Amino acid sequence: MSPIKVKTITRQIIALADELGFKAVPEYRTPDGTRIDVAILRGEERLLAIELEASFKWFPQRVLYDVVKAHRAGFPELWIITPFKGSPGWVPKYAEELGLEMEIKSDRAIIDELKARLAGL
Repeated sequence: MSPIKVKTITRQIIALADELGFKAVPEYRTPDGTRIDVAILRGEERLLAIELEASFKWFPQRVLYDVVKAHRAGFPELWIITPFKGSPGWVPKYAEELGLEMEIKSDRAIIDELKARLAGL
């Protein structure tokens, strides 16, 4: 398994969002002072929070923190991009209880998936 290329994926997300008329903000600062790796916005409307998880250490805890950040910042949807297949345990159910749509996605075809998702908005 090759490590996730965080900077490359971030640049690709920003370029794709721009091409489709959205704004991608890297290191998006939330109202409570945390950061989301990339935020997809339409004007001021928060559409999608994207977190890039390059480390498997403490994976369920990292995913939980990602859920909390995205929810508190007012995003309806969160994508966690990672090369790992690990389970975050009960965290997806918790995200669902909060009303946050959360998906863990492979880093392999993420740009194509994002293009399809943004085209539907």
